[in-house]
Amino acid sequence: MRHVIALDVGGTGMKAALVGADGALLYEARRPTGRERGPDAVVANILDFAAELRAHGAETLGEPPAAAGVAVPGIVDEAAGVAAYAANLGWRDVPLRRLLTSVLGVPVALGHDVRTGGLAEGRIGAGKGADRFLFVALGTGIAGAIGVDGRVEAGAHGFAGEIGHVVVRPGGPECPCGQRGCLERLASASAVSEAWAAASGDPDADAADCAKAVASGDPNAVRVWQQAVDALADGLVTALTLLDPRTLIIGGGLAEAGETLFTPLRDAVRQRVTFQKLPTIVPAALGDAAGCLGAGLLAWDLLDTTDGTEVTT
Repeated sequence: MRHVIALDVGGTGMKAALVGADGALLYEARRPTGRERGPDAVVANILDFAAELRAHGAETLGEPPAAAGVAVPGIVDEAAGVAAYAANLGWRDVPLRRLLTSVLGVPVALGHDVRTGGLAEGRIGAGKGADRFLFVALGTGIAGAIGVDGRVEAGAHGFAGEIGHVVVRPGGPECPCGQRGCLERLASASAVSEAWAAASGDPDADAADCAKAVASGDPNAVRVWQQAVDALADGLVTALTLLDPRTLIIGGGLAEAGETLFTPLRDAVRQRVTFQKLPTIVPAALGDAAGCLGAGLLAWDLLDTTDGTEVTT
């Protein structure tokens, strides 16, 4: 059975699947990244995991995979196939596509984790059927994916979609990127956790606790939550003005609050738009499977481009 490898590398764990031509997940597996042993160990684990997946496909599906798609965090040079930098994995300038190609002997596509997850959400998830979409992941940080006609725009240097570093509060909290008042310092899950821990006096409180307190009517929680929603709406309206998406997909840990987030967020965005067309604002549909499913799409797209006749290096 013709299939591809889909591999999603996270900060602590890896999710993988063998994916059929119809998108069916024929086999799924998980492994730790092993980042506590350093960046070289992480790369070795990725290569070993890919080799295991190749062997499993050959043994159980009658043939080796036709291609592979890999999603990784950090800064990614997709055209060169290089994982340029990832703070949480400690690597720099890893020629991951070349290394994987040497192990697998098939074409390999390398993608940024959020853009790859956005690809899946836009093509087969919450944005299915939309010709223009913006996917925004509200996690430890905030990142986005700009979708156009079923594909995601990486930008000239691989930085497209970094909405988390749009300054929404000039002079605000310092961001590791070097700016002050970046969106992710005010509206990410980690930012809400930090603000609610301070407001509640509980150092262990997090964004999920804040959302529960909002639902119960706690005025301090409502204040913290609304400040984050207002900052998020400011950043999103900037993006809407530039990109004019038809669908705005919100994912990541903060989106798990459901309508506690989406009801005030839709209101806040609606209040801010003037001439802009208001997009449909929806929650992501694929959960933590998005990156893996997107990696599979990258692999099949690569085969559509190469017809499987050449190995990408």
